[in-house]
Amino acid sequence: MTHLSALLSSILLLVAYANAEKTLVLLENTAVKETHSIFFGKLKDAGFELTFKTADDASLALTKYGDYLFKHLIVFAPSVEEFGGSIDVAAITSFVDNGGNVLVAGSSSIGQPIRDLASECGMEYDEEKTFVIDHHHFDVSDEGKHNTILADPRNIIKNAEKIVKSGTTSPIVFQGVGMTADPENSLVLEILTASSTAYSYSPDNAISEYPLAVGKNTVLVGGQQARNNARIVFAGSLDMFSDRYFMSPAQNAASSGSELFPKSGNMAFCMDVAMWTFKKNGVLRVQEVQHYLAADKTVPAAYTIEEDVVYNIVIEELVEGKWVPFQNKDVQLEFFRIDPFVRMYLTPSPAGVFTAEFKLPDVYGVFKYKVDYSRVGYTHLFNVAQVSVRPKTHTQYERFIASAYPYYASAFSMMFGVCLFSMVFLHNRDEKKIKDE
Repeated sequence: MTHLSALLSSILLLVAYANAEKTLVLLENTAVKETHSIFFGKLKDAGFELTFKTADDASLALTKYGDYLFKHLIVFAPSVEEFGGSIDVAAITSFVDNGGNVLVAGSSSIGQPIRDLASECGMEYDEEKTFVIDHHHFDVSDEGKHNTILADPRNIIKNAEKIVKSGTTSPIVFQGVGMTADPENSLVLEILTASSTAYSYSPDNAISEYPLAVGKNTVLVGGQQARNNARIVFAGSLDMFSDRYFMSPAQNAASSGSELFPKSGNMAFCMDVAMWTFKKNGVLRVQEVQHYLAADKTVPAAYTIEEDVVYNIVIEELVEGKWVPFQNKDVQLEFFRIDPFVRMYLTPSPAGVFTAEFKLPDVYGVFKYKVDYSRVGYTHLFNVAQVSVRPKTHTQYERFIASAYPYYASAFSMMFGVCLFSMVFLHNRDEKKIKDE
């Protein structure tokens, strides 16, 4: 029994290792591993297998023999001037293009590679040695430059409970560089912005030009979800992930008598953002799709116009590592050829089955059932099923059509008129013949 138990334990360990979320962590220096130990510890507890390397390590690589070695990448090396090994900005963007997820933390000592990477993804970091400054919302731990600011949780992106689901009410302590988002990039998400009184500039210099970011246009944490559902998030502060800010209290020093929060909102916020970035939250999938005739629940080779049909799609959501039925009521179905002929909301069931019943249009051709679900915080869900719709055969039409009754009447009246005319004509002819005789 002892050997059997040991064998089972070994198998379970191998399965756990195979299912681990392999993550490469690039560090500024080895000390970051200690100063951010709570963050890394929580990632390990969540099932991530972390591989720590310094950002300039000559052995760095994301791929081997054409396959990616990691599912996720964490870059906690804001001042790096050049990545080591085969990693560079192009390699990281290619990693994202192939479905990899990336979390990047910056600081006021921002290096050019991090700035270039952010620029590729619709974000722009401010210049080196600049900070986000707020003279009305700075923490009591600030050293007089008002650059240890308190971010209001109300400035977290709206309608994105899947990105930040903890609902923290404690302010988030932030010290770092500000960013701006590309307004023309529809994929960019401004996850956390500064207060309206904040701006980004060097605290040691007098303001001689308009700052890059002012007020709520100052992005503290932002990123994007690519079209392939890969996620990349940029934070302006490496310190916001540190043990110090995770465990420190928070109080606004600019306002006398302000509320003292025993613990900042950094831990809850940062862990929520990390879990979302690494696809532990807000992930959807299509499990099954069915469509059939409402009358007999069969799937014909081709549908016929004006038939009643039923469409079912099973959607699941990843919650705490398990796939559960999706329950949102805003999923829509389109039945379209070139333009939609039918657009309607699907009705969900407790089992995650979304159903629509409708009558096919009086138009034949090649149609598609399409579910295109795109909401902030969720992966983009897209599913298409192609069907053919043919016209009715001559045996499928009604024997007598109500709208054709005038034509029926005209036909019978013509027949009656011909008969009447024939009788009158023949009768007159017979009378004439008799008279002649």
